[in-house]
Amino acid sequence: MKPQYARACIYPKDIQNITGKSYKQSRLYLNRIKAHLGRQPAQWVSIEEFCEYSGLKPEHVSQFIR
Repeated sequence: MKPQYARACIYPKDIQNITGKSYKQSRLYLNRIKAHLGRQPAQWVSIEEFCEYSGLKPEHVSQFIR
């Protein structure tokens, strides 16, 4: 069963809540994901892409996204 998300993209504040890192470190982590995926700075990263890159399960991430 796929978890239901409130939105499709992930923000640095979400990464901060999930990892416990600072906002700046979360923003840099999101930039690394974008570089890995070949995205432009203005493009979004989906929650599924974040889970693939980080190795976290979507069920765990969905608890912090709501």
